[in-house]
Amino acid sequence: MLDISAFLRIAVDPVRLAILGAAAVGEIDPAAIAAATGVTLRRVQREVGNLIQSGLLVAGRLDVALLQHVASQLPRVPEAAPEVIEGPWTPEEARILQTFFSGDRLTEIPAAQGKRRVVLERLAMEFEPGIRYPEREVNFTLALFHADFAALRRYLVDEGIMTRADGVYWRSGGRYRHEP
Repeated sequence: MLDISAFLRIAVDPVRLAILGAAAVGEIDPAAIAAATGVTLRRVQREVGNLIQSGLLVAGRLDVALLQHVASQLPRVPEAAPEVIEGPWTPEEARILQTFFSGDRLTEIPAAQGKRRVVLERLAMEFEPGIRYPEREVNFTLALFHADFAALRRYLVDEGIMTRADGVYWRSGGRYRHEP
């Protein structure tokens, strides 16, 4: 059976990838693949043979079961840490947090304003209301979640969740964690 490393070695070649793509949607036309990739027909035929040998192609079609087996070997992306999604969230907001956090790290800053607002409100929970924070401390806290702490800081201010004056920040909005 093909393992992940072997599959990646196969799939990094653009010609083999083009062949696999063609096989995923129908019959392989070596001449069309050669023309599209700018390689010789002989090279395409050789790579088709290699893909048949690997087991990825069977009767000119992609072996979906083998591809699914390879995919099953991929490491699972960790879900958001439970402490990230604890709080006053609706089920939809918890799903948004689950989508954008892996462990306790923010995987990306959402482009959609509504989703970004939920993420920002979660990040704001790291700051206690009534406490003033120097910019350096805000940067440090936000960097624990995502490398682009400056963008997060700007979004927090722009959304009115934090306020800034003279290099000092304080929480001025967002939700508050309800402790039992």
